[in-house]
Amino acid sequence: MSRSKALQYYIGTRLLLAPLMLWTIVTLVFLLLRATPGDPADAILGARAPEAAKEALRSQLGLDDPLWLQYVRYLGDLLNLDLGTSLTSRGLPVWDVIRDYFPATVELSVFAMAVALAIGVGVGILAAARPNTIWDAFGRLFGAVTYALPLFWIGMLLQLVFAVQLGWFPLGTRYPIAESPPPNITGLYTLDSLLSGQFDHLITALHYLALPSFALGLLLSGIFERIIRVNLRQTLRADYVEAARARGIPERRILVAHALKNALIPAITVLGLTFAALLGGAVLTEVTFSWPGLGNRLYEAIALRDYPTVQGVMVFFGVIVALASIAIDAINAWIDPRIRY
Repeated sequence: MSRSKALQYYIGTRLLLAPLMLWTIVTLVFLLLRATPGDPADAILGARAPEAAKEALRSQLGLDDPLWLQYVRYLGDLLNLDLGTSLTSRGLPVWDVIRDYFPATVELSVFAMAVALAIGVGVGILAAARPNTIWDAFGRLFGAVTYALPLFWIGMLLQLVFAVQLGWFPLGTRYPIAESPPPNITGLYTLDSLLSGQFDHLITALHYLALPSFALGLLLSGIFERIIRVNLRQTLRADYVEAARARGIPERRILVAHALKNALIPAITVLGLTFAALLGGAVLTEVTFSWPGLGNRLYEAIALRDYPTVQGVMVFFGVIVALASIAIDAINAWIDPRIRY
C-alpha cells in the first residue's frame, strides 16, 4: 500500500471511530452529572422554594422521568444536533451560549499559545544549542519551575503585582464596561478591530488580553521548552547532522534547516492537543481572571447543575479534540516522510 493511501486509510478509520469516542464522552458526562449530589431545581429556584414548585420544575425539565428515558431522549436530540436549552441563561439554546462565550476562549487560547511557543521554543533552542552551559542550566530550571507552578497561584500573583499594585493592566473583564466593543464580526475583539479598521479598539483589547494570556502562556511554555530541548539535543547528535558538519555547512544553518525541523515533530503533536484543550476551556485561567469565556461559563453551569449546558459544552469540546488529534496525525505524516500508518 502506498504512503498516501495508507494515510487516507488511517484518517478514514479515525473519522469512523470519532463518533464512538463522542458517544463515550456523552454517556460519561450524562451519568456523572446525575450521580453527583445536587438538584437543578434547588440551584434554579433556591433551596427554600416550595417543594410543589420544585416538583413542577422537575416535571417541566423531564428530570422526574426514568434515567434511561432521559438518556434516550438526550441521544435523540444530539442526533438532530440539538444541544438543548440552558437552565440558567434565560432559556437560551446551548448553541447560543457557545456562540456567545466561545470567541473569548478562542482569543485567549490563541494569544496564550503564541506566548508559550515564543518563550518555550526560544528557551529550548538556546538551551539545546549550548549544552553544559549556564543557558542549559537555565533551560532545565525554567522547564521544571513553569511546569510545577499552579496556574491559579501565578495568575493571582500577576494580578496582585501588575494590576493592583502597579496598575498596568485591568482586571475582571474583557473590555471596558463603559465603552462599546468593536463591531461584532467574528466575536474576536482583536480581529474585529482589525477588520473594522479601529486600531484604538485593538490596543484596548490587547491591553485586557495581555495579563491572562501571558499567565497561561508562561506556564505552557515549560512544556514546549522541555520537548524542544530534549529532541533538538538528540537530533544534533544524529549521523546526518555530523555529516552536514563534515561538509562545512554553518552551524546555524544545520540547526535551523536540518535539526529543528525533526525536533519540532513531537512539539507539533503537543501543540495541537494543548491548543485543543485550551479551546476546550482554560477553566482555571478564565475563573482566576474572570475572563468571560466558555470555560468560565462551564464552571458556572457545573456549580448551578445546568445539565443541558454542561452536556452540550462537553460534546462541543469533544468534537474539537477529536478533529484536532486527526489533524495532528496528518500534519506529522506530511512533515516527516518516515511516518507510516
